[in-house]
Amino acid sequence: MEQQRERVSPSARSLLLTVLGEFVLPRQGEAWTGALVNALGALGVEEKSARQALSRVADEGLLESVRHGRKVRWHLTEAGDRLLREGTERIYGFMRRPHAWDGRWLVLTAGVPETQRRLRHRLRTKLTWLGLGSPSPALWVIPDATKEAAVREVIRELDLADRAYAWTGPSARIGDTAKLINAAWDLDDVEKRYLSFIDDFEGRVVTSDREALVAQLLLIQEWRHFPFLDPDLPAELLDHDWPGPRAAAVFHDLRNRWHRRAQAEWDRLDEEAAARH
Repeated sequence: MEQQRERVSPSARSLLLTVLGEFVLPRQGEAWTGALVNALGALGVEEKSARQALSRVADEGLLESVRHGRKVRWHLTEAGDRLLREGTERIYGFMRRPHAWDGRWLVLTAGVPETQRRLRHRLRTKLTWLGLGSPSPALWVIPDATKEAAVREVIRELDLADRAYAWTGPSARIGDTAKLINAAWDLDDVEKRYLSFIDDFEGRVVTSDREALVAQLLLIQEWRHFPFLDPDLPAELLDHDWPGPRAAAVFHDLRNRWHRRAQAEWDRLDEEAAARH
């Protein structure tokens, strides 16, 4: 439900992270307050909300500020840089190219009591980001054994080694694989989202640098949800033509088309902010 609410009305924090990943990360992780506030303003975020988002992200340890007279320049922290690089790699690498499947699954059991809600949330967020689905409580699956090292790192990071067990291998052909998939992931909803994404963006044209910046940020803001929602199942496990690859083609084509103009508009915003007294 959290992802659905965000899709309808993206939070200022979420939009700020998109701005940081797309424009600040490639520029040594630095930006003036004015540029960040104006970029968010172009997306409909009020100045007060934009400044609150900056403070919140700083409180999370992802940004730090340095005052230059009356102006403030923000710098990504090491944690912020790492978070955005990982997100950028996942977002731009997701469904980039077809991949062969060796028939193996990765299965994980990890029990976290209801009383440890924060830990449960962190585990779910990290495993979902890797594409795993949960068909029943404490059970996680994905038809991709290459995720073994990444899952092991999540379990190590959350200190759950004494509560988790995982194995990889082919299906034993017991039970209905389609039912397992439907229980682990809401693919009907994902498919609707892909078709909506294609309808919203395919054929969209921009006529100025500012329009390019806004359109590119909205494009990325929408696309960034799909790695959380879609396990990128191998073709052997899909029963019809899946719209994911078509949506991915739309995403990468438009991002490439708009990139130069969007980046030029960002540079203008940052230079304008630097020139203010």
